[in-house]
Amino acid sequence: MLTTRHGIRPLGPADLAAFLELTGRRPVVNVFADYRARTTRLEPRWLGGEVWGRWLGGDLVAACHVGANLVPIEADEDDARAFAERAQARGRTVSTIVGPHLPVKAFWDQVQGAWGQARDIRWQQPHLELVGAPRLEPDPLVRRTTRADLDAVYPACVAMYTEEVGVSPEVGGGAELYRARILQLMSKGWSFARFDDDGRLLFKAEVACATPYAAQIQGVYVAPDRRGQGLASHGMAAVADLVRREVAPVVSLYVNDWNAAARRAYERVGFVETARFSTVMF
Repeated sequence: MLTTRHGIRPLGPADLAAFLELTGRRPVVNVFADYRARTTRLEPRWLGGEVWGRWLGGDLVAACHVGANLVPIEADEDDARAFAERAQARGRTVSTIVGPHLPVKAFWDQVQGAWGQARDIRWQQPHLELVGAPRLEPDPLVRRTTRADLDAVYPACVAMYTEEVGVSPEVGGGAELYRARILQLMSKGWSFARFDDDGRLLFKAEVACATPYAAQIQGVYVAPDRRGQGLASHGMAAVADLVRREVAPVVSLYVNDWNAAARRAYERVGFVETARFSTVMF
């Protein structure tokens, strides 16, 4: 396939090795893109979108995942502006721009005039990693969830998503798809929770994606009336311990910079900041 202006073209299965070499430069920061490549082999029919690569001198120097999420990969600000020019030509098809702060900011600065007002922008989100065992004692009552737990887990997932994103995942008829996603995570063994004696969910978290190098955590939630009691920190210690032993050696996540309570909980577990992410939501 011919390379377009700025050395950019869609990637395919023949480019998989070069792409994995690119994500391997920072395998924890790039865990989402790495996971998508390994699960789809960069086949467009499985991607549900495209991955664009920027080539210079025959080398893949940067990439951009363009699906529901647009994610710059190992892109500097010049790469991001080049991807943005290509994106402008086709119009906005994504619901979120997310990734390391500098390329996300450069991309957004380039496209915002054409793409319109964002619903929310979250700059400078700390990207955290846990290498090694958690510092806190894991909560022994945290376990993997199963399909039998769905009636308790699903409402908590909806509540977490709505609180975090500002829009319910059920809006526009999305309930069935969202429920299917939760069941998929359960089937992978990527959904974790603690329940009280009556079966009420008190804490939950999921693995969003995983590779041989890292796993990214999402959806951390504590029942509102039980917050401030250590459930998040000891629950995350339990999740991190399980994930490190059975899914991937490094556990990562990113958090809003203003969420002081969550940041304190993650720090207590042993997570350390390794980068800054940003998210633009439509």
